[in-house]
Amino acid sequence: MAGTDEAPHADGAAAEAPHADRAAAEAARSDGAAAEAAHAELLGALAGRPLVVVDRCSTALRTGYTGPAPVEALRPALGIGCYRAWDPALPGMVVAAEEHTGSRSVPERRGWLRRVRHEAARHLVKLDRPPVIATCHTGAQLQELAGPGGTVAAIDPGVRATIEARHLFDDLLRAAGVPAVARIRCVPAERLPSLAELRRAVGTERVVVQAGSVSGGRGTVIVSGDDDMARAVRLLGPYRVAAFVDGWPCAVTVLSVPDGSGGVSVYVDRPSHETTGVEELGVGPLCSAGHDWSRPWPVPAAALLIECAERIAVWGWRRYGVAGLFSLRALITPGERVYLSAIRWHCDESTEVSALNQQAVGVPPFVLAHLMVMLGGRVSWLADPQEFNHVSLLRATQRGGPFSLRVRLRGGSAVRVAAGRGPGVYRLDRDDRLLWVRRAAHPASARADQGEFLLADLPSADVVCHPGADLATVEAVTDGATQPFHGPASASPFTRRVAAAVERLCVTQ
Repeated sequence: MAGTDEAPHADGAAAEAPHADRAAAEAARSDGAAAEAAHAELLGALAGRPLVVVDRCSTALRTGYTGPAPVEALRPALGIGCYRAWDPALPGMVVAAEEHTGSRSVPERRGWLRRVRHEAARHLVKLDRPPVIATCHTGAQLQELAGPGGTVAAIDPGVRATIEARHLFDDLLRAAGVPAVARIRCVPAERLPSLAELRRAVGTERVVVQAGSVSGGRGTVIVSGDDDMARAVRLLGPYRVAAFVDGWPCAVTVLSVPDGSGGVSVYVDRPSHETTGVEELGVGPLCSAGHDWSRPWPVPAAALLIECAERIAVWGWRRYGVAGLFSLRALITPGERVYLSAIRWHCDESTEVSALNQQAVGVPPFVLAHLMVMLGGRVSWLADPQEFNHVSLLRATQRGGPFSLRVRLRGGSAVRVAAGRGPGVYRLDRDDRLLWVRRAAHPASARADQGEFLLADLPSADVVCHPGADLATVEAVTDGATQPFHGPASASPFTRRVAAAVERLCVTQ
């Protein structure tokens, strides 16, 4: 959705910055002790059972077991995914779909688990105990893979579907006590009436029609006229019809942990700006092109988003007994207003890099605590939630932090990567060609202000990439001098140069 070219800034944030820096420094001193405690507690919760990750990226969780204060217990015994793993982020064993299909494509990206289930089952049988499967969400296929005695560490799929249902979103916000100023005017509908009626119902000329609970822009149509309306009615209802809000998409990662007294402690990460529909990156309209945590937020907007996240986490626990990781989606307007737009009660594509925000203040990644919650284990190494959230708020007002962006294959021809040394840290030479720097798997290994960036999940030369396939994820940390995006749908010159360099590695098949 369109917005201004610059994010709003926080007046007076500089006065708070020294306090946030001191808090981060004090927390960072204990990161080794926290990592040791987290390692021991995860081993206790696993109780000798092997940890298996099932994710499109077979190196999921890598930020937790590589980089600063690594938690080695997070390194999976087996990684099952679509894309190959790479050193130093290698699980004990790997089953990657592209090693067998020899290709990357949009259908492969969405249906890879079906293609590897038989080989994955053979590897799982070799394990000496029933596994604990770490994954975004569960289902019949994963339960079958886990087998007798196995555990899928994810929330109940029925609860997740209810929480994420778009037509129920406004009811959820009201039930959670989310302030009206953060809610978009909307109406539920079993069937779609005329466009004129929808406009009258929400009070805007452009309306947003959503159905289902899918992400990535699927199931959402921005309706400006009859042609858009024709696409909207093809969605399967029930529907959520909302007023169109001109703003920059944003997101925040939230962790809730049972406190042992009948409630939950809620930890809210630093919010990000999420850019969508960037043509230069091969990303279609409404699809996420990446997340940027380095762009500062205005204090009132960040504070409201954190408050809303806390309320929703408490509601989820009281209503469904659900805890763990989730992400809250929103829009921040040019006038510095925040409006909530969606909830995703599972780990998502931002979880890997957002972990740097936790590590920066001496806390192991949220995903580790999420695993402990799913396994019913104890989490002793988290700070006081109010103190943590206050530091998140202060850090949100500052420049600098991690970012990630995805590069997908544009055009209509299949290609192979004919050059390069696989995933790792690169920089651009004088001719804007990729120059290998070193092996790495942790985003903090790449300092964007020094010209470095990590290319994660880059395909090898034996993989044919079809139009729309993922070519790489670009990850790095900046002090604020390097901007990955210039607007809600606009790549910066830095990002365009890197994307062009990645494409230059490819030759037509």
